[in-house]
Amino acid sequence: MKILGIIPARMGSTRFPGKPLAMIQNKPMIQWVWENCQQSQLVNEWKVATDHEHIYQAVIAFGGKAIMTQLHHPSGTDRCIEAFEKSEGDFSHLINVQGDEPLIAAQQIDTLVKSLTEKKATIATLVKKNYSWEDFQNKNRVKVVMDSNGKALYFSRSGIPFQEPENFAFFWKHIGMYGFSAGILPILHQLSISGLEKLESLEQLRWLESGIAIQTTETEIETPSVDTPSDIIEILKHIHH
Repeated sequence: MKILGIIPARMGSTRFPGKPLAMIQNKPMIQWVWENCQQSQLVNEWKVATDHEHIYQAVIAFGGKAIMTQLHHPSGTDRCIEAFEKSEGDFSHLINVQGDEPLIAAQQIDTLVKSLTEKKATIATLVKKNYSWEDFQNKNRVKVVMDSNGKALYFSRSGIPFQEPENFAFFWKHIGMYGFSAGILPILHQLSISGLEKLESLEQLRWLESGIAIQTTETEIETPSVDTPSDIIEILKHIHH
């Protein structure tokens, strides 16, 4: 078993162009992600998958490994698949960590690897209990419902399962980190955008709609991601704690 970790990093984010190179203290964001990923005990090798020469050069400059991918991909997963196929070494699994999570915790990554390998899953992801009614109503917080074995039944931006405010307990929030077995990647690459995926803007619905199971595992950890320049202020607060 040999595991490759890939961090997709695009230059052209709509809400925050050049995001991976945004400086946090004295380091670009992609370097924070890279250094935290190196703490994982279970991933054998890491690579940044990028579409831009500046990001590629920045990663090489701080001693990381990068791989150039084509400019246009329907999703981050497609970018990861291209990078996985271009990587030398007989890897059995792929871990996909987002490039906008500068405080990513290595324990989260290792929880995902264990779930993927011990449960012999083709796709694995993380979920976390969330007790906030505001988050339950927020379309940017992706909810998930699972069967009794932890397989995902559905992901939605809507509040699922339906709960009245006075009886609200918690919901399972999706933490967008994925693990894949090597064998499923060519299959995923051939799937076209699905109806539910279009409606919800969630690529994992493409996999569910085509009958591919997604194994979930609970994590206690959630780290802030960067969507807009103002999010960097939040990151700095966490660093100074």
